[in-house]
Amino acid sequence: MARKRYEWRLKERNLQLGDRTLLVAILNVTPDSFSDGGLYLDPDRAFARAVELEEQGADLIDLGGESTRPDSPRVSEAEELRRLVPVLKRLRGKLGIPVSVDTYKSGVAEKVLQLGAEIINDPTGLTYDPQVAKVVANHNAGLILNHMRGAPETWAKLPPLPDVMGTIVNECEAAVHRVTRSGVEHARIVLDPGLGFGKRKEQNAEVVARLDMFIRLNLPVLVGPSRKHFLAQPTAEETEYATAAAVTAAILRGAHLVRVHNVKMMAAAVRLADSVVKFMA
Repeated sequence: MARKRYEWRLKERNLQLGDRTLLVAILNVTPDSFSDGGLYLDPDRAFARAVELEEQGADLIDLGGESTRPDSPRVSEAEELRRLVPVLKRLRGKLGIPVSVDTYKSGVAEKVLQLGAEIINDPTGLTYDPQVAKVVANHNAGLILNHMRGAPETWAKLPPLPDVMGTIVNECEAAVHRVTRSGVEHARIVLDPGLGFGKRKEQNAEVVARLDMFIRLNLPVLVGPSRKHFLAQPTAEETEYATAAAVTAAILRGAHLVRVHNVKMMAAAVRLADSVVKFMA
């Protein structure tokens, strides 16, 4: 399907969405993230990795200081900032691409936006701390609203959703209404259906297949399938191939941005998918 074009307004710049798929590079400064936990806890290593990701073709860096893998424990605001602040200080003025921070805490959002981040990626869709919306509005930042069902510590116990896409779209629409009432401009919002975030394994494929249902919300869509459990294969290499397939499928169903770990490999899949999208009505 053809993608609608949008201009995504951020704190320091605007990004054009729809002409090509943007690559959002995952960079976790956590000890326990499911894929890269512990690899970039050191601020110098995290800085070097961010520079490398930009060189490999990333359009944004998404920095995370708290894991949202299944059964992961919550961390305090102070601990999250202890992990994030040194990295953001090193990155400030050193990248040509914007930095997003993955957080659901308004106090963390306030500090990271002061330190140069331009986007807040709230994994809970502002269901944990609604004040995040006011912080984003005050800083004229970008906002990614991710759909989350339940909490990481309860996901394994949740039954399948009877109407997975209907529920996601309706709850995302309600979240958009909440944040715009808090002063966040519509042009600053991107939606993420939250693959794996409380959805049963088989339902994630359905979410990708039916991404076009987001069209009625009139907002750009980000999809983050990278190395998720529903894609797991016998080897890490095979899982990367499955990720590339999911990335391609998401783009063909209308995704404007994809969130990935392996930028270099996924860039090839994105280029091919984008070349196909140009011929789709």
